[in-house]
Amino acid sequence: MKYCSTRNSSLSLTASQAILKGISDDGGLFVPSEIPDVNLNNLMTLTYPELAAEIIGSFLTDYSKEFLLSATNKAYGNNFENPGRTVKIDNNLYSLELWNGPTCAFKDYALQLMPLLLEEAKKINNDTDKTLILVATSGDTGKAALEGYKNMKGIEIIVFYPNDGTSETQRIQMATQDGDNVMVYAINGNFDDAQAGVKSIFANQEFLIQCSESNTRITSANSINWGRLVPQIVYYFASYINLVKMGEVTTGEKVSFAVPTGNFGDILAGYYAKQMGLPIDKLICASNQNNVLADFGKTSSYDINRKFHKTHSPSMDILVSSNFERLLYHITNDEKLVTEYMNKLAGADKKYTVDKNVKQKIDKTFHFDWADEAECISEIAETYAENKYLADPHTAVAISAAKNFLSENAKCVVLSTASPYKFSVSGLMALNVKQSDSDFENIVKLQEKTGITPPKTLTDIFEKPIRFTDTINVENILDVVKNHVRGL
Repeated sequence: MKYCSTRNSSLSLTASQAILKGISDDGGLFVPSEIPDVNLNNLMTLTYPELAAEIIGSFLTDYSKEFLLSATNKAYGNNFENPGRTVKIDNNLYSLELWNGPTCAFKDYALQLMPLLLEEAKKINNDTDKTLILVATSGDTGKAALEGYKNMKGIEIIVFYPNDGTSETQRIQMATQDGDNVMVYAINGNFDDAQAGVKSIFANQEFLIQCSESNTRITSANSINWGRLVPQIVYYFASYINLVKMGEVTTGEKVSFAVPTGNFGDILAGYYAKQMGLPIDKLICASNQNNVLADFGKTSSYDINRKFHKTHSPSMDILVSSNFERLLYHITNDEKLVTEYMNKLAGADKKYTVDKNVKQKIDKTFHFDWADEAECISEIAETYAENKYLADPHTAVAISAAKNFLSENAKCVVLSTASPYKFSVSGLMALNVKQSDSDFENIVKLQEKTGITPPKTLTDIFEKPIRFTDTINVENILDVVKNHVRGL
């Protein structure tokens, strides 16, 4: 299978080449030339690693089947507790718990496998250059990427996160990261600033030439990289298969998925799953108070001329959802139109508007909703009181949207994207327990209130030494990367 750019359909790269490159020179994102069909019945008895190898292999056709099965067994065999676990919250409402990996966030599903895909891509393409991975994070991606790539030979990783824009636990996870090939910087700005700074480096041809002359390749571990997005398709299939095995649905019965959405990658993975044949009714795009996507659902305009909010769900504190560009390309099949949209968004207008035909096609699959801060906290409280289910703020936003959408006979799976103990302050607020200045103490308090044991990988971080304390301005991101390349 070949890959082109959302802004240049004449490009033709293999999957491994697209993963190595990360983002196209024209600023576009790589997309597959076709979306494969799968027979759901043939997947029902597979283990999660086997399922992952099958689904991912249908997209990554220049990787051998033997390698993919070995890699998925390594990524998911011992690092996750029951990968794809789906539990019932209430009548017709379920939770796909994606925080049972090493960093307690859904990003682990991609970022435990992606390093192996990148390493193999280098072998396939006889690439002996050093690889420098740049990551902009709103919280969870940074830690998951650092954990996935730590101590890999020939690979370095730099993570940029918004100062005061993550939970304290998320910050400590990154600041205490071990590994001799990792670097972490806070930036004075929000996630969109960090993402724009990283993207600008990929568009800086002069600097990329300098990197090439230094035998260094720049790539990304954000979901702008296809190797980061494709593993996320798998858990939609796993969840559906689990529902069948639980007797909650019959094979072929349609189910909706509610996804807490920031950069649009996680929900776009659901779109690919549906196009592959998974019986999905609607994909519910659940936003927090940074509700640019929900407003698009109402107005057909993607407009970032608005106030940026720091919320209880910081991983969704994003205005420019990069992966929405991929959806627009698949819907319109028009690279010139997509380029026009993106230029307007990046330019003085800071917005674009799609026509009625495009919007109708999007609405066939997607439903848009959002929850404000009060609704988020209220939903945590209500879900715990009624169902004894403790949700983190991102999951609570999606539960709220799912409840608004559900009809009497509809069934909906909420993607639970992070452990509630990564956001203990929000949990304590919802349960009317006084918070401490220490996140460790807050975790203890939340455990005492609920009786739910926190993941040991979270409590252990508070005993680790802080390694990274630097804060930089957005305009200094390039200088940091240049200095690092000189030192390689």
